[in-house]
Amino acid sequence: MKRTLFTEEHELFRSSFRTFIQREVLPKQEQWNHEGVVDRGTWRAAGEGGFLCPWLPEEYGGAGGDFLHSCIVIEELARAYESGFAVGLHSDIVTPYIAEFGSEAQRARYLPGCASGEIITAIAMTEPGTGSDLAGIQTTAVKDGDGYVINGAKTFISNGTLCDVCIVAAKTDTNPDNKHQALSLFLVDAETPGFIKGKKLKKMGMPSQDTAELMFEDCRVPAEARLGEEGMGFLMLMRKLQQERLVVAVGSQAAAEQVLMDTIAYVKERTAFGRPLSKLQNTKFKLAACATEVEVGRAFLDRLTLEHVAGEHLVKECSMAKLWQTEMLGRVVDECLQLFGGYGYMLEYPVTRAYMDARVQRIFAGTSEIMKVIIAQQLGL
Repeated sequence: MKRTLFTEEHELFRSSFRTFIQREVLPKQEQWNHEGVVDRGTWRAAGEGGFLCPWLPEEYGGAGGDFLHSCIVIEELARAYESGFAVGLHSDIVTPYIAEFGSEAQRARYLPGCASGEIITAIAMTEPGTGSDLAGIQTTAVKDGDGYVINGAKTFISNGTLCDVCIVAAKTDTNPDNKHQALSLFLVDAETPGFIKGKKLKKMGMPSQDTAELMFEDCRVPAEARLGEEGMGFLMLMRKLQQERLVVAVGSQAAAEQVLMDTIAYVKERTAFGRPLSKLQNTKFKLAACATEVEVGRAFLDRLTLEHVAGEHLVKECSMAKLWQTEMLGRVVDECLQLFGGYGYMLEYPVTRAYMDARVQRIFAGTSEIMKVIIAQQLGL
């Protein structure tokens, strides 16, 4: 189906970013995967190219674009099989909290650096004992004089090693009856005493994305580090999780499309029993089913993205997209890998890396099970 989502200006932006990927990403992927981190120079190069936070107004160092520019960045990184260069997390999940909820002083301090790549961001919600249940967060921020003292531990934090500033979710009210008014968000700079970056975690997939444990031991921050009003953290998180889930859906959709395209090319070249795999009925049926799922997903997601850009309230639909696109990606990659035979098990093949990267999409940003709970709630069930 022909996409009508993007303007000519958007497509020029896509062409420019593809050139950036060819020059700055593809030659470095093996090194990134080995080291478990993307080098800071590439982040700065992305900022110089206008590819970080492209939706930010020019007054804050952005390009004055929109979320559709961000979608292009997410799609093209997925098509390059680059899962570790967490631009979507930085640009479209973390930075929007500062842009929407930050004071003018906070925006002036952080946003230009977020756009230039001089400041890399992370967000710390998940804890060793708490994942999707935000009300179960145990990290505390206790008022002390003219500031707060943060204590607690976070885990599975993407950009945890690289981050220059981290948005930390912490309890400012320990009364169990006030669980939805208990959370507050804080902008914690990496050099703050008591902010400890723990070990980089070894993962099944996304080898070039640094994922770390973070600890806060009597970490003192000024009152000016609080993002928004005290006790409003839960509501802020709920407002921004819509876009977070959409970001995951956009990347998953593009990844499924790329894997399908590469698999179609492979089966036309690979022979079995004296003829190309593409001529076998099983191959045709499997790929026809995958292509149908991909096309259905694309039609729904593009419409949803346009409605999101228009400012629609789409909690149900974004949860559906996060559920559908990530589950669909898992099915498509699994079917496609099977058609590669033994080569599908070799790390040198992109489809193998895509298979490992795909698994976590059903877990982070809210598990598939949590998405079903939210959808059911929105249906009045």
